[in-house]
Amino acid sequence: MGQETDLVAVAMSGGVDSSVAAHLLSRQEISCLGMTMRLWSQDEECAGERSCCGVDAAQDAKRVCARIGIPHYTVDLRHEFLRSVVDPFVADYLAGRTPNPCVRCNTVLKWGELWERARAAGATRLATGHYARILRGEDGNWQLWRGLDPAKDQSYFLWGIPRALLSRTLFPLGDLVKSDTRALAREANLPTAEKTESQDICFVPGGDYRTLVHARAGLDEPLLRPGPIVGPGGKDLGTHEGLAHYTIGQRRGIKVAWSEPLYVTGLDVASNTLHLGVAAELLVSRLDLVDENWLVDRPEELSGLAVQVRYRGSAASCRLVRKEFGMAVLLETPVSRPASGQSMVVYLGDRVIGGGVLMRSE
Repeated sequence: MGQETDLVAVAMSGGVDSSVAAHLLSRQEISCLGMTMRLWSQDEECAGERSCCGVDAAQDAKRVCARIGIPHYTVDLRHEFLRSVVDPFVADYLAGRTPNPCVRCNTVLKWGELWERARAAGATRLATGHYARILRGEDGNWQLWRGLDPAKDQSYFLWGIPRALLSRTLFPLGDLVKSDTRALAREANLPTAEKTESQDICFVPGGDYRTLVHARAGLDEPLLRPGPIVGPGGKDLGTHEGLAHYTIGQRRGIKVAWSEPLYVTGLDVASNTLHLGVAAELLVSRLDLVDENWLVDRPEELSGLAVQVRYRGSAASCRLVRKEFGMAVLLETPVSRPASGQSMVVYLGDRVIGGGVLMRSE
């Protein structure tokens, strides 16, 4: 059999990061092609003006590919996106959970649907503009690591990459800081060099997920109906606007009077009750995970682990215990309770060991 020809498919969102990723690979004389996922129609009711999912983003990516001299393809994944990302996003909020759609999009679409189409086009590897690193360990196995720049590290969103695909993954920006990326884009005169970034979820306009949930679920959903608010000591504090409007740990928008700040401490779906409490009531020391993905054989046997429960949060020392239902994360020091449905990512130093979705905390 002949040797496999190396062709890298670059997932291009139409932004500066993926543009520079493609530029760096092409500058190394690596055979590349750009692939943009079309995920969201411009005329969708909830599509954001600067969505990275629509036609405008694909046109920007195409212009970049023309500039650096590589072919570009748009892959229509709108049906898959609705089924695998948007509908579960809405369903989670209607079940009292707080989802992380960027993780699902990476896991199910980029390293799932897009990778399969890239393979069909002859690609042997997949590159993205994420700030993370793929390194080879002393044992010869490929590993996922934080990006070198702690301010831009995006490894938290990548724990779901199938272990078998680490060897097929490239992160050309892993050793860069954002200012370097911009400088490279300007130097190469890329059409996206000055393009601004949106911090919103790409399919949620203005970051207001409630608009999307209402639009796709309708007002008859139980968690969109008003219900009682119960505060410390069981005190009646009024009426909430629908449990789907709240998330565990939320303080902003809690319009009740109390002697100290109150936070959302519980969402009782069965009784449609919003529970509020003081900060101390949020502390938890055990996290139970489901939908796990581990990048090592026996993570529970490792020591020196830490779990990151929020994207911008600090990692907390922990140990892992395998349970019948999944993995339990036991914390050395309690943390403020994350919301069910969020990603819990486990690290050994700067190396991602794996992660899962929070089912419950104690």
